[in-house]
Amino acid sequence: MDKNKRFQLFLLVAVFIVSTCGLVYELVAGALASYLLGDSVKQFSFIIGTYLFSMGVGSFLAKYIKRNLIDRFIEIELLIGIIGGLSSVVLFVLFQRISHFQFILYFSVFLTGCLSGMEIPILMNILKNRVTFRELVSDVFTFDYIGALIASVLFPTLLIPYLGVMGTSLVFGIVNILVGISLCIFLRKEIFNLRSLQIKAFLSLALLVTAFAYSNDLLKYTENNLYQNNIIYKQSTPYQRIILTESAGEYQLFLNNNLQFNTKDEYRYHEVLVHPAMAAAPAISNVLVLGGGDGLAVREILKYKDVKKITLVDLDEGMTNLFKTNEILRKHNHNSLNNPKVTIHNTDAFIWLQQNTEKYDVVIIDFPDPSNYSLGKLYTTYFYKTLHQSMTPNSVVTVQTTSPYYAPKSYWCVHETIGSVYPNINGYHTYVPSFGEWGFAIFSPNNLVRLNKVYRKLNNLKFYNYNLDEFSKFSEDMKAENIEINRLDNQSLVRYFDEEWSKI
Repeated sequence: MDKNKRFQLFLLVAVFIVSTCGLVYELVAGALASYLLGDSVKQFSFIIGTYLFSMGVGSFLAKYIKRNLIDRFIEIELLIGIIGGLSSVVLFVLFQRISHFQFILYFSVFLTGCLSGMEIPILMNILKNRVTFRELVSDVFTFDYIGALIASVLFPTLLIPYLGVMGTSLVFGIVNILVGISLCIFLRKEIFNLRSLQIKAFLSLALLVTAFAYSNDLLKYTENNLYQNNIIYKQSTPYQRIILTESAGEYQLFLNNNLQFNTKDEYRYHEVLVHPAMAAAPAISNVLVLGGGDGLAVREILKYKDVKKITLVDLDEGMTNLFKTNEILRKHNHNSLNNPKVTIHNTDAFIWLQQNTEKYDVVIIDFPDPSNYSLGKLYTTYFYKTLHQSMTPNSVVTVQTTSPYYAPKSYWCVHETIGSVYPNINGYHTYVPSFGEWGFAIFSPNNLVRLNKVYRKLNNLKFYNYNLDEFSKFSEDMKAENIEINRLDNQSLVRYFDEEWSKI
């Protein structure tokens, strides 16, 4: 292979690596934004738009770089490595310390994208006298797009589960720096300021390696400040960041920075979610739970001896495995997920329902709040119509429907959406200290089923008294009018939810 071919191949491999790194930084920013700010669809959309725009700005600015192109290319690699690699560290540290966090987030995305956008034009100028134009354009963009594909596959399957957000950005920052060092070695005869670049490269490498070595301590420090209570467990799955904290003997579970339950008062929520349906259903031998990967709803269901089978459908295997194996959590959910009556399916409930043919006497729906479109689809008319094929004529269903006090439009949107499919519906609510006033709905496909009927009751509940009418009274400040129904094509619920909760 002649010198020009080796030169070309080396730079194209560099393009492949740096394009992979660039997309990883973009995905890291999107994941971090969804962890800290919520609404992953909106955050990823804004991040991608900002990144692509900034790449265009970078491409435009690249035309003004006319001298010492290889030197500039290496310097850009080093800058991307430092800014992209340290971005998650800086953002985690600053999240609760500055009022304009989103500006810092998008500014870091803009800088990374702008520098990434300079790479291809500069590289093409370096290669233009060594390769024919047709071959140059084809090869450069081929390697660039392949790198992007590799990044998009690795990010959710390997990088986030094993390295986490902070570790991923630091590792790829180091990779960027190593590309710069490799270029310094391979192209040393064509570099004007070799010594200066070598010093910059090794100082950059030392900085990122040091940050990576202390990344666990940095993450522990930032998350302790973020969650305040003692963190006793943390895990990143392909779907979410799971944090378990402890305070005064009570435990709190956070998913993507959002509190899911506090062991001090979660019984109020789960008793009111589960027992109205278990009391009103004519039969309860076969029960379906959608969501509820913590096993707390299952714990309540297992208190009824007439239950023969429980099917739990939860997307995140990391979540269900945690609550099957962690001694603290197993104690709290009474080891419910290891009960022989329970069958677990780790898959998307939206898809699972479309394929399911089994009928269930009771359905308990315990999905996260509809904070983004991927969750909002689980509250649409399409979803509730699909649910019908998994119900008997006398099935009774309960679903958590967010807060009627803090988000009345959201609450009544869910209620009206269900009511458009199942007119036999009743809304109710209760107070949970960790969350405030919280809402639910109970419904049945059969208009003759009395939703406040008590066929059976337990005597050992801590809170629920089986008087559903008592929980079904709404004060004026919990009401809303002229509410749209939530459909797949409008996702009005997500809009209501974002509008209402953003004010709190």
